[in-house]
Amino acid sequence: MSTAGPPSGGFREATRELKSLTGSLEKKVLLWLAARLPPWVSSDHLTLLGFVAMVAAGAGYALTQRDPRWLHAVNVLLVVNWFGDSLDGTLARHRNRLRPRYGFYVDHIVDMYGFFALLGGLALSPYMSRWVAFGLLVVYYMLSIHIYLSTYTEGVFKIAYGKVGGTELRLGMIVGNLVLLGKPSVTLGGQSYALYDVAGTLAIAAMAITLVASTLRSTVRLYELERLDPPAARSPSDAGPRPS
Repeated sequence: MSTAGPPSGGFREATRELKSLTGSLEKKVLLWLAARLPPWVSSDHLTLLGFVAMVAAGAGYALTQRDPRWLHAVNVLLVVNWFGDSLDGTLARHRNRLRPRYGFYVDHIVDMYGFFALLGGLALSPYMSRWVAFGLLVVYYMLSIHIYLSTYTEGVFKIAYGKVGGTELRLGMIVGNLVLLGKPSVTLGGQSYALYDVAGTLAIAAMAITLVASTLRSTVRLYELERLDPPAARSPSDAGPRPS
């Protein structure tokens, strides 16, 4: 998403930091795709495509109540979501049609709505309880708030944490969906649990730990960056006349 020309108002775009498992390969693939898209395809088209695919994936999860084979459609839609969501910024940079403020805001507000739709569909499916879906949504939003505040205050936009970014999460969901078709539940301690309830609970714990650790690191970095000198000692003459 973007237009040419420098942004006004002294805006400075944050440095993008991508250190995921697939980051280097993904960057090459996206650049290859961006160079071969027809001119009439814009970054906005790709953003919209990614958003519609995510909402449709949520609907696909909900439809698994009727037929689990809808999981195949969900997997296809996750790939389409990756195509639109990951390629929009690359295309803008490739064509030098940059709108950093508009692009950052729209891209991530769309992610907020898209993730809500995806987890809403999972909550309506037979594969995840509503409480686990709700917990995932809450911790995802809290981590997102941290990422955006950190981007603003530290000037670095981290796209992945612990080598895991959006692409890795999509790949994990695609593999998980295929596993669901044959094994929708697991037995732990003699008790049967929905596979995605177990996976979702582990994801909540991992994201919560990441959130707390990242919050502490950012707080320390910002404190050191803006450390205040101790107030200068006042001489007796500065104190003014004493009352008689």
